[in-house]
Amino acid sequence: MVLVVRRARIGPAERDVRIEGDRIVEVGSVRRLPGEAELDARHGEVIAGLHDHHLHLRALVAAGRSVMVGPPLVRDPAGFAVALSAAAAARPPGEWVRAVGYHESVAGDLDRKVLDGVVADRPVRVQHRSGALWVCNSAGLGALGADAVTAPGIERDDHGQPTGRLWRMDAWLAGRLGASGSDDAGAEGLAALSATAAAAGVTGWTDATPGRSDGEARTLADAVANGLVSQRLHLMVAPTTSVGVVEDLEGVAGVTAGPVKFLLDDTDLPALDDLAGWIGRAHGTARAVAVHCVTRVQLVLTIAALEVAGTVPGDRIEHGAVIPAEVLPRLAGWGLTVVTQPNFVDERGDQYLAEVSPADLPDLWRGRSLVDAGVGVAAGTDAPFGSPDPWLAVRAAVRRRTSSGKSLGAAEAVDPHVALQWWGGSASVPGRSRRIEPGAPADLVVLGAPLLAALEGDGPVPVQATVIAGEIVPPH
Repeated sequence: MVLVVRRARIGPAERDVRIEGDRIVEVGSVRRLPGEAELDARHGEVIAGLHDHHLHLRALVAAGRSVMVGPPLVRDPAGFAVALSAAAAARPPGEWVRAVGYHESVAGDLDRKVLDGVVADRPVRVQHRSGALWVCNSAGLGALGADAVTAPGIERDDHGQPTGRLWRMDAWLAGRLGASGSDDAGAEGLAALSATAAAAGVTGWTDATPGRSDGEARTLADAVANGLVSQRLHLMVAPTTSVGVVEDLEGVAGVTAGPVKFLLDDTDLPALDDLAGWIGRAHGTARAVAVHCVTRVQLVLTIAALEVAGTVPGDRIEHGAVIPAEVLPRLAGWGLTVVTQPNFVDERGDQYLAEVSPADLPDLWRGRSLVDAGVGVAAGTDAPFGSPDPWLAVRAAVRRRTSSGKSLGAAEAVDPHVALQWWGGSASVPGRSRRIEPGAPADLVVLGAPLLAALEGDGPVPVQATVIAGEIVPPH
């Protein structure tokens, strides 16, 4: 297929763009030939398609079937009880109630007894907004058979009884849940998610889910192959993912295998030699690594491990929520990319100001200082643990204000065009923004207003059309 995008404003000039297949072949004054399709940009600004460099697709689909029990929708114990009780009343008897987004500021620390006091007659599980913790009521623990299971992630009280708190137990839950409680990313949910993302200008996703099974990876790849998902899909892999599975994934048009994902928890950090060994083995299979670092200690450990194991192109720091200034030169010198979530400045900023140590606040969710130090930067939403709207994150990177309007790290604010570049990198080179030029992938967004005007206010950004791999999505 040949597509000509007419009257497109690219930077300061208005140009035409000819696309053949999934590549841009000409930019300038283009003569449309008979039989070529046309998309009239109507003088709208055209930018590289947005790639969300860090999210969790299956969890995002499941979140759409869940009740939100955290800020900003729910802020106190009464609101929590109302939301959970209403969700239980709306479901058939015995069906799981799945709740997400919980934070301690709502009703303190949860356990089975607290949840039993709200809903006792059906299984309930509540996910902390960090994604690290699920809390079940007694009926939920019974349905899971948790009493008879010995696993380090099942927290127990002084009498050996499960408290209801399950730490990093997603894979175990997936194996235990019946059909009524399944978190499977169904075809209908993925298709709806893809359509919503395309309408916002999202042309690619990097799924950063740790410990994803081979079957789950193939399910997501099949969704692309079957046309349910329009976006290009980059799937991080687990340390245990086989070469054969990686080859299968990359045999699907529009799907690529990404770096090896390593998840760190402060309560269960690996020894330095172990982490360095894992990184070295990943590098030995010609794969980069992506290391989850949301605390200062996680980042310091990762840097020490990289000192031992060495770095390769494509190595990344996921989140980089707290980055001490003294490590910036090293991140830049190694060519690491920090994949950040500026949307959390807006979404969680008020909690940060209330709870984060004052010593950490200047190092929180860096932006401008990363750019000034020469560190590669890309952005993702971390959805469903953050809003999947990339434009909220772009605005947050520019404004550096919390949802209540308080300033958080004003010195880290960046220009709108810089914030947009964090979404313009390719999946494999996220820290380098793509250009609209011959040979580039034909992933474009046609805005209905200049970028600066589009970002004013808090309303939806006007997206006229989204082009993915040379195809207008959705067709019109």
